[in-house]
Amino acid sequence: MARVGLTAQRLTRAGAELADEVGFEQVTVAELARRFDVKVASLYSHVKNSQDLKTKIALLALEELADRAAAALAGRAGKDALAAFADAYRDYARQHPGRYTAARLPLDPETAAASAGVRHAQLTRAILRGYELTGDDQTHAVRLLGSVVHGYVSLEAAGGFSHSAPDSEETWPRIVDALDALLHNWPAP
Repeated sequence: MARVGLTAQRLTRAGAELADEVGFEQVTVAELARRFDVKVASLYSHVKNSQDLKTKIALLALEELADRAAAALAGRAGKDALAAFADAYRDYARQHPGRYTAARLPLDPETAAASAGVRHAQLTRAILRGYELTGDDQTHAVRLLGSVVHGYVSLEAAGGFSHSAPDSEETWPRIVDALDALLHNWPAP
C-alpha cells in the first residue's frame, strides 16, 4: 500500500529540490526516503530505483527549462531572442544547479523523443530562422549555441571565471554579441 501523500510527482519534485541542494549526483531513493522519514521500500511503488528517479528529475528539468525559454522568446526575434534564450538557460542554471545538471542526463532514445528536449531544439531553431539559417547550417548552429551556452554556464558554475578580471557578468553579454555576429556572418560550407 502506498503511503498517503506520496506520489511519483511529489517525489520527483522533492528529488529536484534535493538535487539543487546537494547536487544531482547525490540524489538517491534512500536519501529521498530519509527526507520523507519513510522506509526506502515505501517509495518503490512510485519510482523503480535511483536511476528512474533521476530520469524523472531530468524530464521535469527539461520541461521547466523549455517553459522558461519559450516564455523568454515570446515576441522576440534576432539578437533579442538569442539573448533571452541564453539568459533563460543561465538563470535557470543559477537558480536550479542540480536540475540544470539533471537536464543533461543521457536518456534512452524513446524517452528523449517524448521529452521536452525536442522543444529545446525547436526553440533554438526558431531563433535561427531570424538569421536565415536552414538545413545543415541550422543544425550546426543549434550545436554551436548549445555548446557555447552550456559550456559557459557550466564553467561559470564551477568557478572557472572567478579568479580573473573582467567579471563574468561583463563577459556574458559580449559572448551573446559574438554569437549574434557569428550567426549573421555564418561561414559558407
